[in-house]
Amino acid sequence: QVQLVESGGDLVQPGGSLRLSCVVSGFTFSRFWMNWVRQAPGKGLEWISNINSGGDTTSYDDSVKGRFTISRDNAKNTLYLQMNSLNPEDTAVYSCAGEFEGSGSSRPIDYDFWGQGTQVTVSS
Repeated sequence: QVQLVESGGDLVQPGGSLRLSCVVSGFTFSRFWMNWVRQAPGKGLEWISNINSGGDTTSYDDSVKGRFTISRDNAKNTLYLQMNSLNPEDTAVYSCAGEFEGSGSSRPIDYDFWGQGTQVTVSS
């Protein structure tokens, strides 16, 4: 059974930091490109970052570049997102998603497995 379980979402003040985790089971994690996608209230899905299967190639949307860092630990089947300098525009449900032996697509339609998401709220 495939499972992707995110955690780490919380209420944080502007300028604060959070670290999200996504624990994966039921598929060979090391064969997947992994992504973080978010959805703000009333808006569509927004791709924000991905990382290749080996963990040595990363990409970011301009809206988070320089503030967020994606990483993975294949031995622990876990994906991470370190988020710094958070602002209210970062408020959203953050989900991880996997692309099997992919090419690093930033299109959510290309992803094979999804987690349920974790809520991040940035507010004073």
